Amino acid sequence: MLTDKKSSLTALTLAAVGIVYGDIGTSPLYTLKTIFDPEHGLALSETNLLGIISLIFWALTLIVSLKYVTLVLRADNRGEGGVMALMALALNSVSRRSGWYVPLMIIGVLGATMFYGDSVVTPAISVLGAIEGLEVAAPALEQYVVPLTIVVLVSLYAVQRHGTAGIGRWFGPVMVLWFAALAVMGVINIVEEPHILLALNPVYAFNFLVANGFVAFVALGAVVLAITGAEALYADMGHFGKKPIRMAWFLIAFPALALNYFGQGALLIRHPEAVSNPFFQQLGSWSVYPLVVLSTMAAVIASQATISGTFSMTKQAIALGLLPRMRVLHTSEHQIGQIYIPAINWLQLVVVLVAVIGFGSSDKLAGAYGIAVTATMLATTILTFFVIRYRWHLPLALCFGATGFFIIMDITLFSASTLKLFHGGWMPLALGTTLFTIMLTWRTGRELVFRNLEKHAIPLEDFLSSLFVAPPVRVPGTAIFLRGESDGVPHAMLHNLSHNKVLHERVVFLTVHILEEPYVARPEQALITDLGHQCWQVNVNYGFKDEPDIPAILALCGEKGLPFEMMETSFFIARQTVISAPGGGMAPWREHLFVAMSRNARAAADYYQIPPNRVIELGTQVEI
Repeated sequence: MLTDKKSSLTALTLAAVGIVYGDIGTSPLYTLKTIFDPEHGLALSETNLLGIISLIFWALTLIVSLKYVTLVLRADNRGEGGVMALMALALNSVSRRSGWYVPLMIIGVLGATMFYGDSVVTPAISVLGAIEGLEVAAPALEQYVVPLTIVVLVSLYAVQRHGTAGIGRWFGPVMVLWFAALAVMGVINIVEEPHILLALNPVYAFNFLVANGFVAFVALGAVVLAITGAEALYADMGHFGKKPIRMAWFLIAFPALALNYFGQGALLIRHPEAVSNPFFQQLGSWSVYPLVVLSTMAAVIASQATISGTFSMTKQAIALGLLPRMRVLHTSEHQIGQIYIPAINWLQLVVVLVAVIGFGSSDKLAGAYGIAVTATMLATTILTFFVIRYRWHLPLALCFGATGFFIIMDITLFSASTLKLFHGGWMPLALGTTLFTIMLTWRTGRELVFRNLEKHAIPLEDFLSSLFVAPPVRVPGTAIFLRGESDGVPHAMLHNLSHNKVLHERVVFLTVHILEEPYVARPEQALITDLGHQCWQVNVNYGFKDEPDIPAILALCGEKGLPFEMMETSFFIARQTVISAPGGGMAPWREHLFVAMSRNARAAADYYQIPPNRVIELGTQVEI
């Protein structure tokens, strides 16, 4: 048994190396090259090199090792991580009537939308940075870098519909090989110039910041590149667990990254001319082509992790009522977390290709990278404070001490990144702002719809009491009416009684509740209430990561004493047509945006996996 646990932990740790650390693992491709870009005005000298390497090492130590791996991983929502799960945890920690509820929701949504901005830049900069190694081997190949990058990215997005079950098993071994190569290259260069190890002393980082003033502040915005991907290790906690992620970081990823950055620093002390692309010049010209192949594989894995994260984030946003229902396909029969969302896949590819063609190089794309990453980090830290204070009830001084230091660091890094606003930083910010507007518009629009329905709702219990005073003709079979959380009598039922003048012998009102937690245990997913006269209310409880499946809920009801025969069951669903009315609750352009999203949202029957041949849709109009 002990052997099985060890082998399972080893397998999870290996998988975590492949999925979790792909993004941060490819940062050495472009970080130092970007920091010493002539446009930033930072002179390449031994003193500056020691300061920069020290900054990178301590950023990895404080932000990744201490903040994320040690502190934030503790703030799990029933084993799940990521800014969405953390937002749900923080919202559950405060009262809905509290003045903090809405601001926390906005912070969480903002953090999530910034993740989308990051998810566009990561594939573009990672693959570009890898293929740019060809320029080192043969400068004449520069013209082929962007076309080759486009080919790799289009191929990557084209295979998403098949899932990653087949190639996913190779992610871990390839990334272990990648990190081994990083470590070996670093050690070789450190041995030749051990003087670089002085950068372990944080005094060099402090002196660099003091001596260089504004130039150091600009460089700090580029140092952020070394910690991009830190958010991924928290977001993927639900897939691997805390221990494998921590072991993968401290035993493999962190040592390899630290050694390679020190190695690149040692190389630049001896050969300053290598600053044009220090990563690919660590071992000499013979190694460039093998490194291009290996780094491209690592970049594809880093991109895949980001794409999968985007699918997962979108599914959670739909469940939490922040995005309209979309088509979600499962690509694995064994792993429920492997999903594919066609609309998101192709939209993201278009934006990624625009970024690659528009910016043309990893140097220019680096300017677009920091803002989204640091904004998400800041949102995570703020939400963590509310979790440890109001959920864990730790002393206020300890809460401020645990998160205040990181908030100061996050604000500093975010401020430094904003200097790149007009050098590419606007792109993920614009994308995040657009998505933020869409999410809040959808959520606000749904609230207005619920209020309208609630205003005109007929109380269900009173209606049933009056209905059975002189009951209508009852016909064989079961009718299931989908009913909103704030609805009274479902509109579909009123229409059916008005037009058909009959009622089924069994009537079930089914209401789906999405709770602010990732999963709900199966026995608790269906709660049945007998309303009398062969009528029942079934409340369905899902977590925001649960897979909606109404037929499975009906099977659970059968286990609880309310059996269903699918061929004798009809689902009545009111399809709402939303109409924008003057003097509504939102600006006219937001109302029209909501109406457009509502009309293009995936049908409820399809989303809840209800057999289409058992569905009867009845239309209803709702003004907002």
